Amino acid sequence: MDKIDKSDIFLSVVQSNKGIIYKVANSYCKNVEDRKDLVQEIIIQLWKSFGDYDDNFKHSTWMYRISLNVAISFNRKENSRKKISNPLTDGIINFPGNDGFEDKENDLGILQQMISQLKDLDKALMLLYLEEKSHKEISQIIGISETNVATKINRIKNSLKQKFTQLKNQ
Repeated sequence: MDKIDKSDIFLSVVQSNKGIIYKVANSYCKNVEDRKDLVQEIIIQLWKSFGDYDDNFKHSTWMYRISLNVAISFNRKENSRKKISNPLTDGIINFPGNDGFEDKENDLGILQQMISQLKDLDKALMLLYLEEKSHKEISQIIGISETNVATKINRIKNSLKQKFTQLKNQ
């Protein structure tokens, strides 16, 4: 495949699956400029690894895997940088219209806030679970066994349910 064909195919794949990139970036960055940087970094990493793409997987699986890995790395670097420059920096996630628990009537906002406080891997698992990905596909994206996916998702759901119930009963 020559370079022009490769570029065209890559652009087509990214265009048809760009929602994945934006979902991941929105889940891992609260700042608009950080989100733009993360999207750019994801696209760069996708391009670098495009030549190694394995046809045994769907493009979306490949894109989720790279996007999540880049986001987690980006997140760790940003958190380290922010701790050095401002030790009082808030969490990394901020969903639009939800600056905390001010609106307890908004169950979705509360759930999103709880998910934002999860560890990176757990957050990635919940993002994929909420995207209705199968355990098999999540396993391929994250790189852990299907059994481990099922176990972790079940534990996260139970933990979120417990926290949610406690909040609602306050």
